[in-house]
Amino acid sequence: MHMPSTHYPSSETGSRLIQSGGHIIEAHEVSPHQVELQPADTVLFEGYYVGHMEMYADAQTVANYLDAHRGWFTRCAQPMTVEQIAQNGYALVLGRFGSLNFEIEPKVGLHLLPQQQGVYRIETIPVPDYEPKGYDVDFKAAMTLAEAAAPALPEQRSTRVEWELNLLTRVQMPRFIQALPQALVKTSGDKLLNQIVRQISKRLTRKVQEDFHKSLNLPIPQARQGFLQRAETKRSTPAKSE
Repeated sequence: MHMPSTHYPSSETGSRLIQSGGHIIEAHEVSPHQVELQPADTVLFEGYYVGHMEMYADAQTVANYLDAHRGWFTRCAQPMTVEQIAQNGYALVLGRFGSLNFEIEPKVGLHLLPQQQGVYRIETIPVPDYEPKGYDVDFKAAMTLAEAAAPALPEQRSTRVEWELNLLTRVQMPRFIQALPQALVKTSGDKLLNQIVRQISKRLTRKVQEDFHKSLNLPIPQARQGFLQRAETKRSTPAKSE
C-alpha cells in the first residue's frame, strides 16, 4: 500500500497533557509546516465485529428489499454524506473522529455485491478522483438471512439478519503521536475504532429496520441489539464463489 507524505493540521506548536488510563503524558505538538509523514509512521488497527437485526417478514421479502439498495442505502446512511459512484458502489464520508489530539475525516468507497448463495457482501472500492490522505481502509462485511416461524407477527415469519465485519485501517501518525508509548497509541486507536463502528452501525441498523417495516406497514422491532460489537471468534460464513 502506498501511503503519501501528508501534512496534518495541529493547533499550534507547544505541549499538551494527554490523559489515558489514569496516566498523564506530556506530548509535544509540532507545527503542521514541520510535519511530513513517511510510510514508517503507519500504525495498523484492526477488528472483527458481529451483530444482528430482526426483520418481521419472510427471508424473500427481506432479500428483495436488500437487493434494492439504491433506495434504502442512501436514505438510511444519512447524516453521512453518500454519493453513488458505480452501479453497486457508494462513497461515504463517515464524519470527523479523533483521539490523542489527532483527528481524521475518513471517506471510503463501498461495493454492495449482489447476493451470492444467500450471502450479501460489502467490500471497499476506490473512490474516483479521490486519494486518501494518510490513511487506508479495508472493509469486508457479510450478511446472511435466517428465517423462522413467528406466529405472533402479522406475516407469521421473522428473518434474522446476521452481520459480520472485518475492518482493517492503516493510519499515518504525526511525530508527537509516534513519541507516545506504542501500547497507548494502539489501545487508544482500537478503542476509537470500536466507538466508530458501534456508533455508525447502531444508527444505520435502526434506520434500515424503520425504513423496511414502514414501507410494508409492519410493526417495528423494539429491541435495540442490531449494532456491531467486537468479537474474538469468527463465524463460519459461506465462502464466496469464484
